Amino acid sequence: MTYPKHSPQIAILGAGLIGAAWAALFQHHGADVRVWDPAAEALAATGARMKAPLAQMAEVAPEAGSMGSLTLCDTLTDAVSGADLIQENAPESIPVKHALYAEVEPFMAPHAILASSTSALTWSELSPGLREPDHLITAHPFNPPHLVPLVEIYGTDQARVERAEAIYRFAGRVPVRLKKDATGHIANRLASALWREAVFMVQEGIADVEAIDAALINGPGLRWSVLGAHMAYHLGGGPGGMEGYLAHLGPSQERRWAALGVPSLSTEVQAELVAGVAREAAGRDMSELEATRDKALIAALRARKDAPHV
Repeated sequence: MTYPKHSPQIAILGAGLIGAAWAALFQHHGADVRVWDPAAEALAATGARMKAPLAQMAEVAPEAGSMGSLTLCDTLTDAVSGADLIQENAPESIPVKHALYAEVEPFMAPHAILASSTSALTWSELSPGLREPDHLITAHPFNPPHLVPLVEIYGTDQARVERAEAIYRFAGRVPVRLKKDATGHIANRLASALWREAVFMVQEGIADVEAIDAALINGPGLRWSVLGAHMAYHLGGGPGGMEGYLAHLGPSQERRWAALGVPSLSTEVQAELVAGVAREAAGRDMSELEATRDKALIAALRARKDAPHV
């Protein structure tokens, strides 16, 4: 496991929710961070947006050491010049990102990594916006990126991918590498498959929204926080492990797969989903729900530091 030999120079393009969280994460871990946003008011609000993530990082990773610097840049050139990693957080629009890359590329250092935080677009869709496509990687964080360690990476220049992984590890992240470019990367494909079945169960009247969420949180969700899907089934096979599970219970797994459904987001289903989460929220607004989520994530991260790794 390698780390950068020096504190990296980080450029954050886009100072919205994700960009501000990235900036706080890297600054907390000692990187020198430069932030740019095309909207002057968004750039001016960066410090305020970083305040809560920085406070949370102080709880989660108090051992990180000295803080890095933060510079708000009025020009794109000032932000990207000399940066080791350029973390792009532009809207999920191919034309918008291509236009931004055309401005960024002439000022990138030869060694620089241009990393897109995209959740919906693929490297194959984004790379035509560059003269040197190998300089680009997709580096998808999970929200909130300063608390959820995952970063999903795909790129074609393996040396750049390895350097990006080292920089993310420097910031306490857990990078995972895709072998192929794929819509939804890894985690969103898994999350989408699970939510599809959760919606199907609502549509078919199998259970209410609240019951489905409670079953997930108190059952497989708890186990998945320490075990991956494959390892969970390996342990489910007893002494025979995965091989024993597949031999003994593989056919029952196939029957369950065959029973899974494809829901339709009809007006009726949408209404039940909205009503269900409203019942779960129990009058709490978005800021309260986010604060509760973040408090629970911080507690989980603290517990995981002392937990054995499977």
